[in-house]
Amino acid sequence: MDINATSTRSTLPAAGNWTVTAEHFDTPDATSLRRAYYAEVAGRYWKRPATETEIDEGLRDDPADGLAPPTGQFVVGRLDAAPRACGGIRLLDPVTAELTRVYVDPRARGTGGGAALLTALEAAARALGAERVRLDTRSDLVEARALYARQGYREIPAYSAGPYAEHWFEKPLA
Repeated sequence: MDINATSTRSTLPAAGNWTVTAEHFDTPDATSLRRAYYAEVAGRYWKRPATETEIDEGLRDDPADGLAPPTGQFVVGRLDAAPRACGGIRLLDPVTAELTRVYVDPRARGTGGGAALLTALEAAARALGAERVRLDTRSDLVEARALYARQGYREIPAYSAGPYAEHWFEKPLA
């Protein structure tokens, strides 16, 4: 399967009842999942539910346009055909890709969706020519940090600066 295909959806291998598809970030399912992602990370950070207006502003301030070929890819994970997960990969340089917007719906956590997403995103990174994947995350996103560690990501020194970056991880793709 050519992950760089221009069609909006193409199926990638996944675990269990999960399927992961390369999908443009503005399809209805992708948009709904990106909104859920932002609502969760913002709500955790603010220690209160994010409003619809705050979600709109957050998505506007953090555009996803780098998550499309030739510089990246966005994927949607479906559990028994229901959209329950998403994530993106983008090139930082010709050999380094970055994971972003990795999200699994709380109702689907613990079912293999996170591993399926990472497998698909790492395949997309390889197809883009990357030799390693990096990411940053926050301390309060303990589920995400545990997932990355289980999937072979190791903490590294900071490679980026940002108000929400507290932990940095990397995984070689070779």
